[in-house]
Amino acid sequence: MRPAINDSTFLANSLRVSVLLILLLITLGCSVYYFWFGHSIIDAFYMTIITIATVGFGEVRPLDDEGKIFTSILILLSVFIFAYAVTSVSAYLVSINSVFDYKLRKMEKKISNLENHIIICGYGRNGRQAAEKLNSFGREFVVIEQDENALRDLADNGFLFVSGNATEDETLLKSGVKHAGNLITTLPSDTDNVFISLTSRQMNSKIKIVSRASDESSIRKLKFAGANNIIMPDKIGGDHMASLIVAPDLIEFLDNLSVSTHGNMNIQEIFLYNMPEVRTLRDLDIKDRTGCIIIGYKNSAGDYIINPDNDLAVSSEGRIIVLGNNEQIQKFNSVFNLG
Repeated sequence: MRPAINDSTFLANSLRVSVLLILLLITLGCSVYYFWFGHSIIDAFYMTIITIATVGFGEVRPLDDEGKIFTSILILLSVFIFAYAVTSVSAYLVSINSVFDYKLRKMEKKISNLENHIIICGYGRNGRQAAEKLNSFGREFVVIEQDENALRDLADNGFLFVSGNATEDETLLKSGVKHAGNLITTLPSDTDNVFISLTSRQMNSKIKIVSRASDESSIRKLKFAGANNIIMPDKIGGDHMASLIVAPDLIEFLDNLSVSTHGNMNIQEIFLYNMPEVRTLRDLDIKDRTGCIIIGYKNSAGDYIINPDNDLAVSSEGRIIVLGNNEQIQKFNSVFNLG
């Protein structure tokens, strides 16, 4: 049975064969006209070109019977070879489109099957950094972008993407917003980020939204639209640079706690909704079981408790934040099945 998708490698080879046959045809014509019929090199080349191109120009000199027979054969050969070449080129172009369409359909199907994934709106500087960070941790995400150069970069990196405007409902639906767990919107326009946050919140009331903001006046609007966290890159960058001057060693230490380029981290969190038997932090016995230490607890109201006591009462809506070296964090993930 013939495959649905043509083999692009086979078609590429057909193109190369077509070019080779045309070059051989020109070489044959030039050689015969030059050596057999005594034409000059220029005349032999001219006769060959007008013959295989079938343009109907007159001969350089009258042809005898042998010349007429050879010229006729050359014309027939050129017709078959050029027909083969045109067929190969057409099939190759159709194949490229077919393979691209096939890959898009395959990607759309994969996106439609995602659950609790992350959507990144925009693949600019912030969006690209977010995608690379998530990719280093093996998290599933979909990028919404409409710039052709950015889409090519996404395809080259093997990232899932949806081509379109993130402010349009149809585009958000294609990215699986109804089944997503998180959404990051990094568009340069605060108005667009507000609209995306509002639309996404309406489509998925449980989704966690992190939005970029350029103007402080947009923070209240973004929160009203449903964004859980608002990040101002320019403000964070300025604060960080100033902090490196005021408390350089402390900031450098905190930077070393962040995610590394190899996907390792020194801080991890665990949700307690699957642990109804846990009443206090002591029940988890994290220090003895993993070597990590508990540095924070977030209760159901969203309040953080720094360096909590082991006898602190916890609820299933809370989450615990632990600190450890790479080996301890890996053991922590293994013990609590965090992957």
